[in-house]
Amino acid sequence: MRTATFLSGPAARERGAALIIGLVLLLAVTVLGISGMNMSTLEVAMASNRQSHQAAFECAETGIDLSIAQPLVPSGMAPLEDDCDDDAASSFQAETTFVTTTLPPDGAFSTDITAYHFDTESTGTGPRNAVSTHVQSTYVLGPTVN
Repeated sequence: MRTATFLSGPAARERGAALIIGLVLLLAVTVLGISGMNMSTLEVAMASNRQSHQAAFECAETGIDLSIAQPLVPSGMAPLEDDCDDDAASSFQAETTFVTTTLPPDGAFSTDITAYHFDTESTGTGPRNAVSTHVQSTYVLGPTVN
């Protein structure tokens, strides 16, 4: 025949302590896991925004390059507008304007040569409405027109 034994002393007070400690540790690990997932989601969004801004930056640079590659004349320069690399999500708008004329720098040429100054402003638009605007100033040496 079996007899029931009752615990007394420290063992009687420790009933269920392992369960409580296990649940607290499980809760801590769960909070760490959720926190890690939220951080990785945020990092993915930040990387995507950076890529969108980089695409807009490159489109703005493309607009400046194409505008400057056209013949620069003091009148009649048409604005450029196009998609970048056949990507409908990325585009640019660029416009070159005549600013002024000056003598060539350092008097390196004769007085019948003039420096024609131009400003080109290009705005690139990338995915997710990322925008980048660049301004490039250039001058072209040409004959003096009276």
